[in-house]
Amino acid sequence: MKFGFRTPSIKRSISARTTGRAKRAIKRALIPGYGKRGMGILHPKKALYNRVYRRTTFGLGDIFKALFK
Repeated sequence: MKFGFRTPSIKRSISARTTGRAKRAIKRALIPGYGKRGMGILHPKKALYNRVYRRTTFGLGDIFKALFK
């Protein structure tokens, strides 16, 4: 498990904003409940990991949001 600052990656950032967005849109249209809150109950181990990861790491975006709030 990672703690602290997430290493920025331009390649992954662009990928998340383009390819990832298209894939999520398709999945939302085809799979009922995809992307909805509370779906972690289907995969409790992964849901717990994601919850801890979100609370224990931060990235450049988080720093900029805090500075310009």
